[in-house]
Amino acid sequence: MTKAREIMTPNAECIRADQTVAEAARKMAELDVGALPICGEDDRLKGMITDRDITVKVIAQGKDPNSVKAGDLQQGEAVTIGADDGIEELMKTMGQHQVRRLPVIDGHKLVGIVAQADVARAMPDQPVGDLLDALSAP
Repeated sequence: MTKAREIMTPNAECIRADQTVAEAARKMAELDVGALPICGEDDRLKGMITDRDITVKVIAQGKDPNSVKAGDLQQGEAVTIGADDGIEELMKTMGQHQVRRLPVIDGHKLVGIVAQADVARAMPDQPVGDLLDALSAP
């Protein structure tokens, strides 16, 4: 059984909850990613921030990205997957919560991120198609 840790992108970098959205955007550009985990001062995962969050919740609303904190955009508790959870559980979690990226944790430590593309590379076409359907459902 393929585990999350086998397909994840390791060493995910966090943006701290008290850093600005502008800093998050610069870090996304530097890392060439569309999302970053938000971590507190205790290095525990607090949520995720995406390029879409920045566009829709900050820029489109005329807010100043140099004033809005990354932590202001986190919503509820972050959806995660355990490093040793199987890919079927991972796909189920992504589909149920309609998320395209899942932080991977080992205990309370963030160890990586699994993106939809990682799943597509690791799985046969039919399960990936089912996942895409679940992520696209209204």
